[in-house]
Order: sequence, then C-alpha cells, then structure tokens
Amino acid sequence: MSWDSSSKNIGALYERHAMAFDRDRGTRLVERKWLDNFRAVMASGAAVLDLGCGSGEPVARYLIEAGHAVTGIDSSPTLIGICRSRFPTHDWIAGDMRDLHLGRKFGGVIAWNSFFHMTPDDQRAMWPVFRDHAAPGAALMFTSGPAAGEAIGDYRGEALYHASLDPADYRALADTHGFNVVSYVPEDQECGGLTVWLMQKRSNRGWATVT
Repeated sequence: MSWDSSSKNIGALYERHAMAFDRDRGTRLVERKWLDNFRAVMASGAAVLDLGCGSGEPVARYLIEAGHAVTGIDSSPTLIGICRSRFPTHDWIAGDMRDLHLGRKFGGVIAWNSFFHMTPDDQRAMWPVFRDHAAPGAALMFTSGPAAGEAIGDYRGEALYHASLDPADYRALADTHGFNVVSYVPEDQECGGLTVWLMQKRSNRGWATVT
C-alpha cells in the first residue's frame, strides 16, 4: 500500500474498528501529566476543542471531569456516537478536522494521537485551523513523531499511517501562526514514548512556562 492510499484510509479504518478501538484505548490515563500541564496553561474552566477525540476516553473524560466544556470532532460517526452517549451535555461533531470552521475560539485546543495521522502537507495546512480556533492565551497540545518522516504501523491487521515534520518546522509554523512553544519532549518515557508539544497562543499578557 502506498503512503498516499494509506493516509487517505485513516478515517475509514477507525470507523471499521470503532468498537474495538474503544475497548483497546480503555481508560488508562498515561497522559495525565501532560493534560495537567495543558490545563495549567489555560484559564480555569476554559472550553476545549478536542481534534480527533475518538470515543472520548480517557482524554475528553478527564477534561470534562476537571470542569471543562469539550467540543470534539472525529471522522468516525460511530466514535462520535459513543461520545454523545457518554457525555450528552457536550458538543460532538462527525467530520474532518482539516475542514473545521466553527466560528468560535477555545481556551484549549488538543490533537492527541490524531494530528500525526495526517500527511506532512496536511499537517502544515492544519495550522490556520489551530490559529482560528485558539483564543489569545489558549493552550495548544499535540503529539508528533520525533523527526521528519512517514511510517506505516498496524492496527487490527490494517496499515495505519503516521507522519511527522522536523521539529524545526513545527517551531516555525507555530511562530508564523502566533504560538509560542511552552514545552517539547521527544519520546517521553513517562508518557508511553510519545513526542509531545505544548504551546500557547500569543497575547498581550505574554505566555506560560511549564517544565
């Protein structure tokens, strides 16, 4: 399977395996440290946009239980249906995050284990979406690879596409679109080896510092 065909298959793959993904993802929160850092950058109780929210477990649940109103988008209608069932007072959208134009801004924007399923070109094209949905001072957090490249993993016997830009490219895109890097940890061994970026939308008040 080519890089191109594999990248275009992501949404359909997660829809085919939606119920299995929900079981596999489970409720174990290895991300707790990073979610707490994300919350520390945001204003207390700020609304959060969750890009690639899956079934809402465990990330959206943690944010909701911490007092944040969550709007989530995912390409899988089945996963969005699970979110609506679990968290009916929050907003859930079945769609493509690349085409998102909600006309409102959030105190936090998160793309946890979703952004890195996009091609390099699509990742570059996502930055206006980040910018347009982030309020001044908002937190932005996403996972990437540690270096530029593309890779094919496996989920339930199907090819699962991943890609990353070079860290210097993410820094340049962040600066161009009005974000400062608060924290960056490649292959964080305290978070399952994930490479994590935490940023803040620039405002007149400056920005946070989180170690």
